[in-house]
Amino acid sequence: MAEFNNNGLKLFYEDLGDPNAAQTIGFLNGVMATTNSWNEIARPLVKMGYRVVLHDFKGQLKSDKPPGSYTFDEHATEAKALYNHLGIEKIHLIGTSYGGETALRYAMLFPEMVKSIAVIASVSEFDNLILEFVESWKFLCSLYDGGTFFKSAMPSLYGSTFMANNMEILNKRVTAMKSIPDGYFDGQISLYDTFVNDVTMTDRLKTITCPSLIISAEHDILKPPRFSKIIADNIPNSEYVVIPDCGHVAIIEKPSEVLTTVLGFVVKHS
Repeated sequence: MAEFNNNGLKLFYEDLGDPNAAQTIGFLNGVMATTNSWNEIARPLVKMGYRVVLHDFKGQLKSDKPPGSYTFDEHATEAKALYNHLGIEKIHLIGTSYGGETALRYAMLFPEMVKSIAVIASVSEFDNLILEFVESWKFLCSLYDGGTFFKSAMPSLYGSTFMANNMEILNKRVTAMKSIPDGYFDGQISLYDTFVNDVTMTDRLKTITCPSLIISAEHDILKPPRFSKIIADNIPNSEYVVIPDCGHVAIIEKPSEVLTTVLGFVVKHS
């Protein structure tokens, strides 16, 4: 665990595994998350011999939170600066939701640095329902009450099967969120504004040339599968997979299925 200082902007990151490994995988977080959200997927990949790099975007929990909104180009450029700092020339990118949208932009801006991308439960455009979810989160952030924030956001993030089987774990998360610092919510608002202002990019997807895997979650009500299908239909030669019986946060609900899917894709394109 370390901090990368990029012209005064501090980004929290983790560089795991053998720095001389033949293949490096970069993970890009969902908007509310931090690097440990990837544990069930990243740690097995380290054991398999991959170098794994994770970081919090600016605005997220462990990185700096300058006033926003930002742009996805900025997130991609800052990720590239981190990878350059670590001596990484080419990378496989795996991103979920906001992180998947950043991976799309990264592949557009820096194709020479990308071996493949896997984009999970992301969008390249949005409708009024997604907008209302985001606006509701902004309101919840304005309350600076972590327990209320997470409790209210849960139904849009998790599938009904997962919630029915894991309410004890989710309620512990509600309790833990009560102690989260106020700065977290300020950063979240900046990130939500970034999403609304800058995520629309369907017309640019055809410029992505790297191998691309698009993954949707069957019961995702936040970013429904039809939005993933739009991405897959507009990226030449992309592959499309649906994770069954799963809500938006597939990396938490179905980590084994996600790991199997992305590992096979990475191996194929290594």
